Amino acid sequence: MVIVACVAGLRERKKEQTRQRIAAVALRLFAERGFDAVTVNEIAEAAEVAKATLFAYFPTKESLALDGVGGDDLAGIVARRPADQTFLDALRAHCRAFAAGQMPDADLDALLARVRVIQDSPALLNAANGLLYQQRQSLAQVLTDEYGPTAAALMAAQVAASLLTLQETYFQRLLGGSSAQDAGRALARDVELAFDLLENGLTHAEGH
Repeated sequence: MVIVACVAGLRERKKEQTRQRIAAVALRLFAERGFDAVTVNEIAEAAEVAKATLFAYFPTKESLALDGVGGDDLAGIVARRPADQTFLDALRAHCRAFAAGQMPDADLDALLARVRVIQDSPALLNAANGLLYQQRQSLAQVLTDEYGPTAAALMAAQVAASLLTLQETYFQRLLGGSSAQDAGRALARDVELAFDLLENGLTHAEGH
């Protein structure tokens, strides 16, 4: 049984390594030439995999560029929170942790390259918006039992808009030349403001 488990674990690691290699090659080609100029065949050839293998990991060309976009499981964070914690406190804690974290330089470079690729392609922007819409809908679904469908939809929309603004502002600072440390500190301040506004209403902005 131990041998079987080891073989299965090795197989999974190899699959993940293949997936990461395909994603890295695709991002490099997209960053160099633009999303529209790169074909799936070129990505498969550069990653040294069959086209069918590529599609087994990434069902569409868009999914290659959007890998990790909309990845925050807001619905899951809210659903798994302790019984004595509000959903806004759970989301605030999650955003605080991200702002306080130190992303490795290689990961940050890859993230910014992906942001540039998406920003330069109207098709990818539309696809990214679709993922964010799904994320918002999932959050509303989790909140529905507690607040009812209409209130849940409104709450999820406000949370999603706030988090999208935080994300866009953070990326703009990084793309504008701010260091990761400075951008992280500014994001931490913005997180507190955003959740204060969500908790207390727009009039809270008068104190800032």
